[in-house]
Amino acid sequence: MFKLTCRAAGRVLSPGLRCFSRGVTEDASEWAQSPHLTEQASLYVHWPYCLRRCSYCNFNKYIPKKNNDHIMTKCLQWETDTLLQLSQVACITSVFFGGGTPSLTHPSTIAAILETLSKRVRLSDEAEITLEVNPTPSGMSKLDDFVRAGVNRFSIGIQSLQDEDLKSLGRDHSSQEALKTIEEARRLCPGRVSVDVMFGRPKQTVESWEKELSELLRVCDDHVSLYQLTLERGTQLFKQVQCGEVTVPAEDVTAEMYQCARKTLQQHGFLQYEVSNFARHNSVSHHNMSYWRGKQYIGVGPGAHGRFVPLGEGGVFREARTQTLEPDVWIREVQQRGHGTRRRIQLSHLELLQEVLVMGMRMTRGISHKHWELFSPEMGLHDIFGASMDVQELVQSGQLILDDRGLCCSWDGLALLDSILPTLLVELERHFLQRPHRDHSVFTDGQTKTTSSPQ
Repeated sequence: MFKLTCRAAGRVLSPGLRCFSRGVTEDASEWAQSPHLTEQASLYVHWPYCLRRCSYCNFNKYIPKKNNDHIMTKCLQWETDTLLQLSQVACITSVFFGGGTPSLTHPSTIAAILETLSKRVRLSDEAEITLEVNPTPSGMSKLDDFVRAGVNRFSIGIQSLQDEDLKSLGRDHSSQEALKTIEEARRLCPGRVSVDVMFGRPKQTVESWEKELSELLRVCDDHVSLYQLTLERGTQLFKQVQCGEVTVPAEDVTAEMYQCARKTLQQHGFLQYEVSNFARHNSVSHHNMSYWRGKQYIGVGPGAHGRFVPLGEGGVFREARTQTLEPDVWIREVQQRGHGTRRRIQLSHLELLQEVLVMGMRMTRGISHKHWELFSPEMGLHDIFGASMDVQELVQSGQLILDDRGLCCSWDGLALLDSILPTLLVELERHFLQRPHRDHSVFTDGQTKTTSSPQ
């Protein structure tokens, strides 16, 4: 259920994008260059270094052999400037510093990147600037300096409030250090502190999870992100489970944990606005919302991903871009050509719609007709899904809602999103490939006109 939903989204955002329709191409310039879609973007900056690798982690992170913060900062600035020029966006709406452990870097790195950004494009006065923080004494001691550097939101990876679990996961902080970090972050950025917590951990039970949630809700701010522990090949934890050293809860138990958390958070005023994210007082993550709403984003740093139209070199298609993974190689490439883009894939119109569908359905409000029309002006949600028997079965079963507002999952359906998405994706492709050759709407400087374009 939940774990597979996360994997489905991950596949859509993977560098080697695998869609149902690889090889389907058409003239996509009419939708790719819409001013609604290309004037703005969010920015993700990846700091690849950690002091140690957690037992469950397979992210792109490295243990530094030496301190090269200065050169890494310069290259992050350089690549930021290069990709901003390439995208020709006029405004950056949010910035997210992730990793790795970006709280290991010096606050001056954050300030330098934001300064580079502001010189090239407009950074909205209300832009959300988020930093992932590892709740160690070192991370906590720099929070004040990070705020002075421009950060106005913290995302704290506490993962667990059980010291024994933190140790088994390979985390380098204690539960008390996590609590102190949350307290300090809330003092500096009230209402703008998110905590990440993991369920489905080894030896965890529904009862212990309920108790842990109650403790967390006494100290957390207005945003909580839930993540189900996923066993990834190549990790220490995967090997331990495979050889029987460690056991993790069964799938029906983790499903119960997820539903328990949803109900508990709701009772405490948190509204679920996405599969794994909950907020009260409207403290949603605006940066992540831009992903789920299919907006452009620029990825900077080793292994970062991006989705944008390279207007600066005459591009007309949105591209899925991946930066070189290895920090040392990435640094050399940035020094040689201003960026470390390793892979570029032009997205066909269908591939873009597949991404918009998969990511949009992660939100509790789903996809509105108006939003879908930005990407598909001639094929509405009712056109694609309204006559499908398979989709109607999902509607009749109460898992899916298709009405005058748009398309979304019900409360129960959201927990089963991984089983719903394949049906929607197959229907989207079938309808797309069977559409007649006809004129396409073209966005030019905000105006719509009609022109013929080949399939």
